[in-house]
Amino acid sequence: MDILIVVDMQNDFVTGALGSDDARAIVPRAVRKIQSFSGEIIFTRDTHGDNYLETLEGKKLPVKHCIAHTKGWELIPEIQKFCHKEPVDKPAFGSFLLGETLRKLNEQERIRTVTLIGLCTDICVISNAVIAKASLPDVEIIVDAACCAGSTKEGHQCALEAMSRCQIRIENQQL
Repeated sequence: MDILIVVDMQNDFVTGALGSDDARAIVPRAVRKIQSFSGEIIFTRDTHGDNYLETLEGKKLPVKHCIAHTKGWELIPEIQKFCHKEPVDKPAFGSFLLGETLRKLNEQERIRTVTLIGLCTDICVISNAVIAKASLPDVEIIVDAACCAGSTKEGHQCALEAMSRCQIRIENQQL
């Protein structure tokens, strides 16, 4: 079985509080990747409470975003239509629940590959790629760079390099 993890393709990261031109640019490629993928697809959703600014993350990044049950928290419309199961809500950059879910799926049917796409390469994508690698050390973990955007272009490139050093395969890095 092959798994595609669509990381945090939410309104606040594309057009909202933390949106960027780079994030908007990957949307058509991410949609094509999802449409053509012939395996299990898991969506994640960055999820914060109203007290976000009081959290450690909120103190270091004082921009309210992805507050549960707001428009900014929702998956972007282009992606939402492909989400047929409840997304994995993650209160932090990486999700241990995602790692547990991958291990359980692998027990049911051997996973050949786990591919990650989404936002932001240098925060949530890298965190979840490393969790996937730690959870399934003998499964090939892949990041499709053309379907990811970082908080900055430099952050994106640094994250791709770091993941590559962790034996995570980077595809489409030149796009």
